[in-house]
Amino acid sequence: MRNQIRGSVKINAEGKHLYKFINRIHNDKIYCFEQYVKGGIFCAEIYRHDLKKIESIAEEYGIEVKSFEYSTFSSEVIRRRGRIGLIIGFVLVLAVSLYFSAVVVTIDIQGNDKVSDKAILTALAEMGIEEGTPFGQINYIWSENQLRLMVNGISWAGMHRTGHRLVVEVTELVEKPEMLNERMPCNIVASHEGYITYTSVLDGQLMKKVGDYVFEGDLLVSGVTSDDTGHTNLHHALAEITGVYSESVTFEGDFVKERLNLTGETDTRRRLKLFSLDIPLYLGENKYEYSECEETEKPLVIMGKKLPISIKKEQFQELQRTETRITEDELFAELMKKVYLYEQNFLSDCTILENEVVQETTEDKIILTVNYKLEGDIGAEREIMAK
Repeated sequence: MRNQIRGSVKINAEGKHLYKFINRIHNDKIYCFEQYVKGGIFCAEIYRHDLKKIESIAEEYGIEVKSFEYSTFSSEVIRRRGRIGLIIGFVLVLAVSLYFSAVVVTIDIQGNDKVSDKAILTALAEMGIEEGTPFGQINYIWSENQLRLMVNGISWAGMHRTGHRLVVEVTELVEKPEMLNERMPCNIVASHEGYITYTSVLDGQLMKKVGDYVFEGDLLVSGVTSDDTGHTNLHHALAEITGVYSESVTFEGDFVKERLNLTGETDTRRRLKLFSLDIPLYLGENKYEYSECEETEKPLVIMGKKLPISIKKEQFQELQRTETRITEDELFAELMKKVYLYEQNFLSDCTILENEVVQETTEDKIILTVNYKLEGDIGAEREIMAK
């Protein structure tokens, strides 16, 4: 840091009385560092303010001196001392940095999951705490208590300053979990029409056996049992009932597809974001009927600190609706992809024994009907309405 302020200069000196020149420098207590003699040339680094003394001694002993000044903070200031705009800019940057170091630049909310950031920021704004508020005006203890009272779902709140950020830490209320009555009396009925291939009853009375054909809604396991004395008991029927059943699904698609394609026309709009203000830097509205937008935001950074001032750029690309006709093979491939996705999402818990694809083609569309033969769980709980 000291060298940055003083400024350092590298010198190369050569001549007939080189060592007398070196001894004179040392006798005059001129500080030299990184010094050495190589090939009859004396190389060293000195401070900028000693350069004139060195040149005067060199002239006295007939020594040729070449100098090169390193780029330092002080050298840059001296080089640009005549540029008033740079000085004004530096002063402005310094003033802005000092200002933003004393006010809330960003509010960082931590610890919330169910309570939204917007609800907390709204409550803080009602208390007069927002971006741009001086830190010295914030009553932290009072604000923490008020935030807990104003926002539902917060059991504790804490605030502290970290640089130019106001960190708000919250702890949410832990709600009592809903107690579900998993022992509600119920029967198990058939959810599909088919025949039973496997049964395993944990609670209740089995009403059908393996190989029986059942219809949708038939009673498979009863939750109502009686003992030898005629006393009736209600159970939450528990069982695994597997059966083979049929299911049909229809998919259709049109040959003519409406698509949105880029036209190449673009419209760029910029906004100035100053704290919570969003100031448009353009006139008029977006005239595109269909468009897609790419939004970027570039904050202003001074001395490594991100300020609450940024330029938001919105680039709209015009889209035009066009009609495209695809071939029968392309449409069939699209529909088969839908069939695959359906099987992955809705039939993953079943075993597909058979699947028959029936295609119907018209002038406008293709209709695919897929007839499945599946093996899977066919039991569904049905609550017993007891008085």
